[in-house]
Amino acid sequence: MNTQPLRKLLPLLFVATLLGSLDMTALGKRRPPPGGRVAIVVDERLSALRTTPEFSGHLLRRIGRGGLVAIRGEKQNRNGVVFYRVNINSRTSGWLQREAVVSPWRSGDDARLLGLIKGSQDFDRIVRARIFLDNFKLSEFRPQVLMIFAEAGEDAANHLSRDASRRLDQQEMKGGGAPVFSYFMNFNGLDRYNRQGITFMFDLSEKRFHYDGEGWQEIVHRYPRSPEAVEARKRLAAIGASAPR
Repeated sequence: MNTQPLRKLLPLLFVATLLGSLDMTALGKRRPPPGGRVAIVVDERLSALRTTPEFSGHLLRRIGRGGLVAIRGEKQNRNGVVFYRVNINSRTSGWLQREAVVSPWRSGDDARLLGLIKGSQDFDRIVRARIFLDNFKLSEFRPQVLMIFAEAGEDAANHLSRDASRRLDQQEMKGGGAPVFSYFMNFNGLDRYNRQGITFMFDLSEKRFHYDGEGWQEIVHRYPRSPEAVEARKRLAAIGASAPR
């Protein structure tokens, strides 16, 4: 298959078509459990569901990051640690350490989640930032989290470029007959990022991915006077995206 005419028509940068779905941690994406006010698990290291509000309580299960719980009450144990009485579905309830979850209705949880995001690394940072963006839409810290999310996306693009170049064989791609860029855009390393709402562009001449700039665009459009907007405009200019003046 001769791809030369196609290459002439394609721009230098290709927007990823693997958009994927947004992370299911958004409250609107999944039916919350009944029986109380809903919260989202953000720290799976603390998310052991127990029969009593004590660390010695029998472990019922560990709730994954992004899981939804319904808070029914709370109790401080003899060690001064606060546990929530929660439902995780209509049949299962137990006690969960307070710091394992956040909720938009609880004052200060956006700041606490921001701190956790800043302390996280790599993909963990992206997932927790996604939870923030899906659930704290009116928070004053949203521009900061958008910047963190976008920068993490660009950092991911760097190592994805290296991984794809190592794993995609040039001869095999030529033998397959599809446009070379399409093999990169279907690279399975992109999948988990797509599921978090991060998509990439691909520079065919350099064989490199770039974050598509959506987070920076939101900062510029929605928070044009924020400190983050100055840097966002620089980032958009660097990837050749159009930003409002």
